[in-house]
Amino acid sequence: MLILPATIRVLERGWLSSNNVLLCGPEGTVLVDSGYLAHAPQTLALLEQALREYGNRGLERLVNTHCHSDHMGGNAALQRRYACHTSVPAGAAPLIERWDENALLLAYADQRAERFQVDASIDAGDVLRMGGIDWVAIAAPGHDTHALMFHAPGERILISGDALWEDGFGVLFPQMFGREGTFAETRHTLDSIAALDARLVIPGHGAPFAGVDAALERAYSRLRAFEENPARLARHAARVMLTFALLEKQRLPIALLPGYVESTGVLRDINRRFLALAPQDFADWLVRELERAGVLRREGGDLVPRIAA
Repeated sequence: MLILPATIRVLERGWLSSNNVLLCGPEGTVLVDSGYLAHAPQTLALLEQALREYGNRGLERLVNTHCHSDHMGGNAALQRRYACHTSVPAGAAPLIERWDENALLLAYADQRAERFQVDASIDAGDVLRMGGIDWVAIAAPGHDTHALMFHAPGERILISGDALWEDGFGVLFPQMFGREGTFAETRHTLDSIAALDARLVIPGHGAPFAGVDAALERAYSRLRAFEENPARLARHAARVMLTFALLEKQRLPIALLPGYVESTGVLRDINRRFLALAPQDFADWLVRELERAGVLRREGGDLVPRIAA
């Protein structure tokens, strides 16, 4: 059984929303990451219950590991409810301030978030006091070039965001965005984690875990496979992006899928660069792949997810 300090509560979510990490200490209450927009009411309810258990406190600060839709989609709702001071990684702050929906992978990936106010930015090397514990911000490029992790050296705990999960890491998009250095960035981030001697990782998705060395070994293995075969990564990214869309929509007519994959920028670009399939063939391939993986099923003329949002 994993034991966290009493000042830390992990609100584990499904795959549409990131986990939310609540830290309550003498210096105030902090939430790390806020989930997806469609789950904002659920985020508010879960947080309210957790805050009651800490003595009916309010939320004073909100921090994002990175600014993808599943991590910052609830920010605006939390700001309205609690007027919480909000900090984002320094590199993401200008994108949020001008609300660049392509750079934030919103319009480009058919994802949603509500515009919110940035009160402060966080740089790598900054120390944040959260839950009565000092956390060092560490650069974690790869899945997102501006991402940060938060490491508590005294407790040997890492809040990793999407830089490391128990069985992998967040999807990479190196060649679709002209960022040929993404593989090297990801390897550097994994090396940074390996150097921390963390005993416990709180990931952006999935349960907290203690087998850090084994998780790193799996992550390095996956990265090597992608480096050796970028087309394999492209196919993986396409499956991930359609799965995410289905988790949000909960139902997608099969007849509309060819049009959807051609009109959604990230899917269209993956197909054109790596697969070169007609939209109908690309749609058919995705359905076969995700059916085989047990991710979706057919219900009448619709696709519906088989995994929890």
